[in-house]
Amino acid sequence: MFAYGIFKVIYAPHKAFKEIAQNPKYFGPVLVMILFAAANVGSMCTLMSKTFVEDTLPTSKQLDEWTENAKLWTTSGRGPTENYTDYIQGSIYGNRSIEFSAINSNEISMQLHNIGPVNCSSDPSGYKNLYLRIKWISPDDIPENVTIYLYSNPSDYFYYNLTENLSNFTVNVWNNLTIPLANQNWTEIGTAADWENITGLGLSIIWSESSNITVLVDGLFFGGVFKPAVENVVSYAVNFSVYTFMQFVVKWVLLGGIIYIMTRAFKANTVWRVILILVGFALITMFVQAVINAATFSTLSTIRYPFELIGGVEGESENAYNKILKETWLVNQIYGYVQIAVLIWTIVLCALAVHSTTEFSWTKSFLIAVVAYFATTFVEGFLVGA
Repeated sequence: MFAYGIFKVIYAPHKAFKEIAQNPKYFGPVLVMILFAAANVGSMCTLMSKTFVEDTLPTSKQLDEWTENAKLWTTSGRGPTENYTDYIQGSIYGNRSIEFSAINSNEISMQLHNIGPVNCSSDPSGYKNLYLRIKWISPDDIPENVTIYLYSNPSDYFYYNLTENLSNFTVNVWNNLTIPLANQNWTEIGTAADWENITGLGLSIIWSESSNITVLVDGLFFGGVFKPAVENVVSYAVNFSVYTFMQFVVKWVLLGGIIYIMTRAFKANTVWRVILILVGFALITMFVQAVINAATFSTLSTIRYPFELIGGVEGESENAYNKILKETWLVNQIYGYVQIAVLIWTIVLCALAVHSTTEFSWTKSFLIAVVAYFATTFVEGFLVGA
């Protein structure tokens, strides 16, 4: 009977509310809450199953720890030192870069030790890209040769000559390098060089003439592997279900309470229990919305959140986010329209609930419903971050 009453609110709300008001039971709204929680958890799990985030080493929580600590590096020149005034501004880039310098020289080299072992092989679990930011302060011309090294041990390593990429570089500007790993551009030295066992990194930079050299390095990450946004689905579902129940209860009690207070303020002889139960039934719209969201999310192709978005660098992050928005445009449109439709539908049902339990006009009933709904949404935003 209660299940029948729940769904009758959808197709014959006026009759349903009259019947519910004559025999109000909390079981109905509780069942609505359970259905909403199940559907909402299902919709979010569907979305999370489509969502992958680029995994990096160091992780985003560790920031770019390899370019935060000068003690991790050695150099053929002076230093290195930590530069707190010139570094990449981003959410995972810390607050400094590593500065290398040399006096009256045409070459500088730098090495980062004890970073592994890092798996950079072509296996699915291996990192596919190396990200690095580099800036030449002086001299005023581009180097004639830049070579990067990845070591398995000091005598066994891979190197990649980046000279052909120098035409895209600019002096006194942070140059962004994305270097593919384990491909034909790398040359192997030594029999024990192993892409699954990278333990160090080096850079060699050569200019055509000797001068004073200052080079900054920042934002060193291995990346290119995408992992599910939620690795433990069961734990996520449990935690999200708790949030969902709380979200429903807060909206239910707030909306019912505000409607009750407003009807009493307008001198209606309403009963708190009846109003609360009617509002609980009206929130069947939240269940319908969750079902539609689950169906909509199931049509999504894989969503990948790349390193640029995670990094939070101004311009790069926005571009990455806009690309995702373009890929999910249709789903976002449907999601937005469903939200608007459910908002209007919920207000209409609340107005019907008010009208069925009072002698108020339709205008007054809708006024109460609109004010109560938006007041609930405002307060709910503070309480549960909705």
